Order: sequence, then C-alpha cells, then structure tokens
Amino acid sequence: MKAATLRSFLAVHSWVGLIAGMALFIAFYAGAITVFSHQLNDWPRPAAGTASAPEDPVPAAQALMDAVLAQHPRAAESFFLVLAGEHGPVPRLYWYEQTPQGDFGHLFEPGADGAPRELPWRNGFVDFLYDLHFTAGLPRTFGTYLFGVVSILYGLALVSGVVIYAPVLLKDLFALRPGRNVKRLWQDAHNAIGMLSLPFHVVFAWSGAVLCLGLLLLSPFQYLVFGERLMPLLQVDFELTPHVEAAAVPAQMLPVAELLARARAASPGLRPDSLSYHDAGDANARAEVYGSNDQRRLNTLGGVALEAATGKVLRVMEPHTMSPGVASLRGLQALHFGNFGHAPVQWLYFLLGLAGAFLFYSGNLLWVEARRKRRQPGQPVRTQVMARLTVGVCLGCIAGVSALFVAARLLPPGQEKYVYYAVFLASVLWALLRPTARGACELLLACALLTALVPLVSLHGGGGLAVPWRSGTVLMVDLFALLLAWSYWSMARATARRARDGDPNSVWALPRK
Repeated sequence: MKAATLRSFLAVHSWVGLIAGMALFIAFYAGAITVFSHQLNDWPRPAAGTASAPEDPVPAAQALMDAVLAQHPRAAESFFLVLAGEHGPVPRLYWYEQTPQGDFGHLFEPGADGAPRELPWRNGFVDFLYDLHFTAGLPRTFGTYLFGVVSILYGLALVSGVVIYAPVLLKDLFALRPGRNVKRLWQDAHNAIGMLSLPFHVVFAWSGAVLCLGLLLLSPFQYLVFGERLMPLLQVDFELTPHVEAAAVPAQMLPVAELLARARAASPGLRPDSLSYHDAGDANARAEVYGSNDQRRLNTLGGVALEAATGKVLRVMEPHTMSPGVASLRGLQALHFGNFGHAPVQWLYFLLGLAGAFLFYSGNLLWVEARRKRRQPGQPVRTQVMARLTVGVCLGCIAGVSALFVAARLLPPGQEKYVYYAVFLASVLWALLRPTARGACELLLACALLTALVPLVSLHGGGGLAVPWRSGTVLMVDLFALLLAWSYWSMARATARRARDGDPNSVWALPRK
C-alpha cells in the first residue's frame, strides 16, 4: 500500500476515533455492567413502602392488574404486566397515556399494604444504567440518535484500523514490549485488544447503528419506495397479532394463571415472564404472553397470542418459527446484549466491554502522545485540551458509575442519577482546571476511593445493616469493586511515577523545579 494511502487511513482512524471515542468509552463501560442487569435488580435500596417478594408471582400479578385497572380504567386500552422473577422481585405494570405533549408512561408496583403505588417513569437504577449505555446520560431521544451516528463512525474507525494494522498483523499481534518506551507498550496493547476482539466490535458497531437508527433507516423505503405501505407490511413482524378494534361489548377476561397455562400448553418449553394486554375487559381483548424459549438458538424470545376472554390461541411464535426478518433483528439484539449462552457469555461480554473501554481510552492517549513536542516543555493547546478532556470524561464516567452504585444503596430510588451527574461534571471540570498529570492522578485516586466504597455500602440494607453474603449479586459486585479499586489505585501510582520520573517534555509530566 502506498504511504500516502496509509497516511489517509491513519488520519481517518485518528479523527473518527477522537470524535466517537469518549462517547464510546461511556457506552462500553456502562454496557459491560448492564450485561448483568437482571441480577442488579437486587442491588438498589428498596423504596419505602415497597412490598416484599411474593411466594407465588402469578396471584400477585393478578392482584396488581385488577387494582390498577380499577383505579385507572384508561390503562385497559393497552398495558404490559411483568411477572416477579427475572425482571425484579415484585410484579410491575406499565402503560402509556397519550397527551398533547406526547406519550407519557405510568409504572406501578404493589405497595407494602397491597395497594398499587406509582413509581417515577424510567427512574430506577438499572433503567439509568441502560440509558447511560445508549445515550451517555444525554436526553433519551437525542442521545439515542447521536449514538446511532457514533456507531457508524465506530465502524469506520474499525475498518481504517484494520487496514493500518494489516501489514504487521502476524508479526505484532501478540507483541507486548514493556520497558522505558511506555507509548510503545500502550500501542501494542491497543492493537492487540482491537484485533483480538474485532468480531465483537463489528457486531457492536453494526447492531448499535441498527438499534439506534432503525426507524430512520426505514424512512426512505417507507416514503420513496413503498409509498407509505411498508410499515403495514412489517406489522406482522413487529406485532405478535394484528390490532383489532374493540367490540364495545364488556366481557370477563380469563385469570392470568389460566392464560399462562394455555400459553405453556401451546408452546412447550416457554418460560413466561410478561403479558401484554389490549382492550382489557372487552369481547375483543387480546393477551400476548412473552417469555424465553431456549431452543439452542441465538434468539430465545417466544410468545403466544390469545383471546383474553376465551383463551383461544391466535398465534404461537417460537425461535425456530420466526420469519427471517424477525429472526435477524432478534438475533442482532441478542448479540448486542449478550442474551444467549447464559453465564459464560455474560462474563465474556463483561470482560470484552471493559477491554473495549480501554481501547477508546488508550486510543485518545496515543493521539495525544503522538502529537506532543518532544524538544520543548510547552505543549500545543489542542494536545493539552484533548488530554484533559479524555481524562475528565473517561475517569469521570468511572467515578460517576461507582458513585451511582453507592448512591443506589443509600438514597431513595430515582435520586442516584443526580449523584452520577454531579460526580461526572465535577470530574470533567477538575480535569480541565488542574495540570494534566495532577488531574489524572487525582481522578484515578477518586475512582479508587469511590469504587472501594461500594463493598462498604453493600452492608447497608433498607433499614440498617444487612448480611453482605445474603445474595450472589452483592457478593459479585463487592468482589469486582475491590478488584477495580485496586486497579485504579495502581494506575494512579503509575501515573504519579511517570509524571515524576518520565519524559519532562510531556503533558503527563509535572513541572521540574
């Protein structure tokens, strides 16, 4: 390859990486944690008045549905009932109300007295982690579309990186050369992690663009090719059963337990976890039972649609009977979230997610190091700004997520996200105001301290001290928090040592007296 062509690919790789790198760091660091989102439902402090986990989830779900429909008849048009279990210790019901300002969500769960209590919409600990993964904490709609664009840039960075590294792939793939040349060691680690985890990153760039920009990507076909007939054609794939108008004739619905039993009979192996209702209490009411159906396929989603009043089965959807389009989309979602292969795949995704975060952090630092002036103590402003932004955003995300875990254990639900924002913004401001080396060392120590607090606050239950080993979730969080705290403390020591003894003409050096 010509040297000029290689330089062009290097420029594309560098600038695309810089533009998307810090956002992708947040996405990967938070995304690594959301792999265990179901398990982390047990981590936050229970809200005051929260009911305890029911012995039998089905009667509890039935009682919640009956009470919410009695208080809010408008919810009968369309609502979702989530059973206690994998998605949380208590059942939940949510529905959307159409207002002039848009759709407004309502979320209910049983209170300690048995009466339903409304919760803030998308305001929980796990919900915020998901939003952080998809939006970096920005407003949800804007952040989702922004991350779709970031995913496209991410794919461009992958292609250019492979082209750059391909000539020395076999020679340098496993080369990690420690020594005085720290930049070379970081370059080796960046290249090795990038190439060895390339399939994982290709999947994420592809699935991230599709999941964030899917509807926008369909728009040209909807209006320019199919003459606004595309969405009706896709309705069969997007919905388990087509919507039918209400008959305006009241009819008693079958109990939740009966609908679940008929769904299991229609789809052996289905493990129901939720039900979707349309026009509840009407003769044309529909109930769709969703759950997992492990058939040794990438996607495990299964569902059964029934008439809610008669129990007649309308459609059975299983992984092996899905249309190619639905199977592809659901498979892409499973690849993105790691919803296959059980615990081994979850741990693999967790480790690859942390490695991906290091990939973007190291990429920015390598750009800074490559553009410093080695023969003069003063460094260009752009180099200083990029170094401080990288330190502030990336380490601010780490400190903020650790503070989020601490706050979720100590504060009422819905308050923990404000702690994240406060710590993140304070970290970015601190990094911009402090000398680069000092700011990096101090923020790494803050990350170590906040992460080390996580095992301490795990002792705190809803009303005082709790036995820390009462659940596998708490033990898992504690062990990894201690490991990460030690890692951040070690990085802080290494940063301080380099600032003191390393190359004096560097943004990472302290001023020599």
